[in-house]
Amino acid sequence: MADKKRLAFSIIQYLQDQLHNGGLSSDAQESLEVAIQCLETAFDVSMEDQSLAVSQTLPELFAAATVQVKESSQTTSDCAPPTDDDVAEAEQLKTEGNEQMKVENFECAIAFYSKAIDLNPKNAVYFCNRAAAYSKIGNYAGAVRDCEEAITIDPSYSKAYGRMGLALSSLNKHSEAVGFYKRALELDPDNDTYKSNLKIAEQKMKEIPSPMGAPGGFDLAGLLNNPGFMSMVSGSASNLMNNPQVQQLMSGMISGSGNPIAGAAAAENTPPTDLASLIQAGQQFAQQMQQQNPELIEQLRSQIRSRTPSASNEDQHQ
Repeated sequence: MADKKRLAFSIIQYLQDQLHNGGLSSDAQESLEVAIQCLETAFDVSMEDQSLAVSQTLPELFAAATVQVKESSQTTSDCAPPTDDDVAEAEQLKTEGNEQMKVENFECAIAFYSKAIDLNPKNAVYFCNRAAAYSKIGNYAGAVRDCEEAITIDPSYSKAYGRMGLALSSLNKHSEAVGFYKRALELDPDNDTYKSNLKIAEQKMKEIPSPMGAPGGFDLAGLLNNPGFMSMVSGSASNLMNNPQVQQLMSGMISGSGNPIAGAAAAENTPPTDLASLIQAGQQFAQQMQQQNPELIEQLRSQIRSRTPSASNEDQHQ
C-alpha cells in the first residue's frame, strides 16, 4: 500500500505542477483541481506528507523509461541477421506448417509458423501464413496483427493485404476491409479472389441499416420518404380518427389521463365492446390502406419477407 501511496503522491505532485505552471485554461485547471481532490481522498494522501516523495519526479521517471524503450527497440532492430542455417530451418518449418494447413490442423500449423518467425522474424510470408491459420480458428484479431507485421516488412506483399481484408470482414469492419482489398488489387490486378471479396465487402457495407432503419434492416427512412405511402397513411388515419367509436374511446382515455382514480374508474366502466370497436376500426384502417394502394402494401410485405442472412466470405486456401 505504501508504494501505491507514493505513486499517487507523484501523480498529484505532477498534476499540481501542471496546475500552476502548465498554462492551462480555467476549465482545465478546475478539472485538475477536482482530479487532485479525488486522488487525495481515494489514496488517503496529503501533499504535506513529504515522506511519500521519491527521488525523481514523474516526468523524470517517464523520460528514463522512454529512453529504455528506445534503446530496446534499437537493439532489436540491430540484432544480427539470421544465419544460413536459420533461414533453411525456418523454410522447412514453414513447409511443415503448410502441410498442416492442408489437413486442417491449424493449431499445429500456427506452432510451425511461430518457430519459423523466431528463426527469421523479417520474413513477411511467415506472418501472413500464420495470419491465415489464425483466421481458420477464429482468432481474427491475431490475424490482423500478423498481417500488419507482414505489411510492415513488405509493403508490396499483396497477399498480406488480401488476408487483412478477410480478417477485418470477419470482424464486421467492412469499410476497412474494402480499403485493403483495393490495395491488394492494385498490387495484383488479375486476382479474381480479391475482386470477389471486394464485391462482398462493398455489398455488406450497403446492407448495414441506416440510423432510421428498423431492426433486421427494414428501411423505415425510405418508407417515410415515400410520398404515396405517407399520403395513404394520412388519408386513412384521418378516416380512422373520424370514426365515432374511436372518438368515444379516445375521449374516455383523455378524460381519465389527468386523474388516475378517474382513469381507473373509466377503465372499469368501459364496456368490452369499446375495445372490440377499436380493433374493428383498426382492421378497417388496414383494409382501406390495402384498397387504396395494394402495390405499395405488397412491396412493404415483400421487403419484410426478403431479409435473409448475407453470404459469408469464401474460404481462402494456402
